Amino acid sequence: MDTKIIFVYCLCDDLLKALGHREDPQCQVSDAEILTTALVAALEFGGCFQRAHRFLHETGYLPRRLSTSRFVRRLHRCKPFVGPLFHVLASLGHQLNTENLYIIDSFPLPVCDNIRIRRCRRYQGEAWRGYQASKRRYLYAVIPHPPQPLPEYSLG
Repeated sequence: MDTKIIFVYCLCDDLLKALGHREDPQCQVSDAEILTTALVAALEFGGCFQRAHRFLHETGYLPRRLSTSRFVRRLHRCKPFVGPLFHVLASLGHQLNTENLYIIDSFPLPVCDNIRIRRCRRYQGEAWRGYQASKRRYLYAVIPHPPQPLPEYSLG
């Protein structure tokens, strides 16, 4: 986990430098630390910023600790850098994935419960209607299509 945190911080810091980002000289916590905390929260703490921030402070990765409100405000200020950061991470993950193996979530996404089915305008008809056995209810749902079989290739 140490290597992952250091890698994420270096990646965030290098990306901000490459984009020509300048921080306010009065800031005691850098924007690279804010982005690192957000990524560590997403990777290790199920998206809980507060637990990730506390963990990074207690283990000594972040010398200064911000309040939750200040952290969220700083994270929103870093919003223009989140897109390029995820683009870099996605391209890096794509390069490192030599097997080209991807997992797609195929659970239905509920759109409308049974009580509102008569008023639903966007999804109508039996093609969208499904039954959720665990909750014993009918609903309209967006159900992903099953993956198509890959074509067979001969090597010669």
